[in-house]
Amino acid sequence: AQARAVFVGFELRQGIDAAAVGRLMRLWTQDAAALTAGRAATADPAPALAERPAGLTVTFGFGPGLFTAIGRPEAVPAGFVPAPEFPIDRLDARWTGGDLLVQVCADDSLAVAHAVRVLVVGARPFASVRWQQSGFLPHAGVAPGATPRNLMGQVDGTANPAPENGLDKVVWSADGWLAGGTTMILRRIRMDLDTWDRVAPESQERAIGRRLSDGAPLSGGIERDTPDYAVRDHHGKLVIPADAHVRRASEQANGPGSGRILRRGYSYDDGVDATGQADCGLLFAAYQARFDTQFLPIQRRLAELDALNAWTTPIGSAVFAIPPGCQEGGWIGQGLLG
Repeated sequence: AQARAVFVGFELRQGIDAAAVGRLMRLWTQDAAALTAGRAATADPAPALAERPAGLTVTFGFGPGLFTAIGRPEAVPAGFVPAPEFPIDRLDARWTGGDLLVQVCADDSLAVAHAVRVLVVGARPFASVRWQQSGFLPHAGVAPGATPRNLMGQVDGTANPAPENGLDKVVWSADGWLAGGTTMILRRIRMDLDTWDRVAPESQERAIGRRLSDGAPLSGGIERDTPDYAVRDHHGKLVIPADAHVRRASEQANGPGSGRILRRGYSYDDGVDATGQADCGLLFAAYQARFDTQFLPIQRRLAELDALNAWTTPIGSAVFAIPPGCQEGGWIGQGLLG
């Protein structure tokens, strides 16, 4: 994962049909291929800015409303449903929904900003920007190989699937035109850091279920050791509490089929709001082969009982089908729109 990420959600303009979306995807594919290779895009307003892509990647997504707009409701992937609003959510329309997604990542902010500008300008005849969200991670050179931390100070993403423990099955779809693609939900989660900072570190660790110092489970060991959810202390209390975030999110703790995802958490910091409170948190992107049976069970458990809910509030939510890549000469989304 690169150090900088920008997510842009678009709304299709009135009267845009499948043929028009196909023209946009051809243009976007051509421009993304050029920019990620360090070449200027079509009608690039600042070609010199394309010369250092800094690990640039571009990912596209189709929201639930797109299938209705193009007259293809039968093409909705299995289990791909609009993101529901959970009891803990306080969703703001500024950060919610969208017909199209562009995710741009790189290790340099200038490369990201330039690519986003090119892609947004290219989309103008077809779609308008609904929202734009920017996040960051530590640069790879800061802590090579280390799991990143979020603004709460916790190591974030330890339990992600890896190639040796089922990554392909967790992430990649085998469903029709989406085969080789995935689904993604982006949740904007605001953190109440002013309150969190006043909580004793031991209580913070019990809310998370891991040590703050190194991310190891409270049951013992090192970061990537499997947590022991049965172990109790000398008082007979669960060492990893029943409402600890890691317990509520874990497939191991909740049984087979209770949901696995690939998560990418990018911190955001937008200064202070009108009340003087810190406007910061996490852009939580979850990728999974099937949305309804992987992400939704996890989020339902977290909404029902998660100690971290006392300091976090989801204020944005948008779900997208992420089409597979294409060979040279093809274009992204061709299997759906071609």
